[in-house]
Amino acid sequence: MLRLMAFICGVLFGLGLLLSGMVNPAKVLGFLDLAGQWDPSLGMVMLGAIGIGLIPMQWGRKQTRSLLGAPMCMPTSRTLDRRLVGGSLLFGIGWGIAGICPGPSLALLLSGHWQIIIFVLAMLAGMVLFNALESRRTR
Repeated sequence: MLRLMAFICGVLFGLGLLLSGMVNPAKVLGFLDLAGQWDPSLGMVMLGAIGIGLIPMQWGRKQTRSLLGAPMCMPTSRTLDRRLVGGSLLFGIGWGIAGICPGPSLALLLSGHWQIIIFVLAMLAGMVLFNALESRRTR
C-alpha cells in the first residue's frame, strides 16, 4: 500500500510539474529574470502550492504517524546557520544556471536530452558528497 501511494503521489506531482510549466527551463529562467522579460506565472504556481500545503503541514506537525502509519519526520530547527544559507545559495545558483530544479529534472529525464542526464548525475553526485561529508562531520 505504501508503494502504491508513493507511486500515485509521484504521478500527481509529475503532472503538476508538467501542467505548471516547471519542466520548461525557458519558463523557469523567465521567472528568474527580474531585470528583463520577467514571467511571474511560476510565482503564482508557488503561491498555490504553498497555500495547498499549509493545511496538511499544520496537521502533520501535531501527528506522530502519517495516515499510512509511517513515522512523521518534520523539521524542528528554526536556526539560520551558514550551512542552511550556503546550501540555499548553492541550490539557487544551480537553479538559475540550469533553469531546472530537482523535481522537474526527474520528470525531464524521459525527454532524453543529454543535458538533463548530466544535471541529474551532478545532483546525485552532490547528494553522495553531502552524505559523505555529513557522516564524517558527525563522527
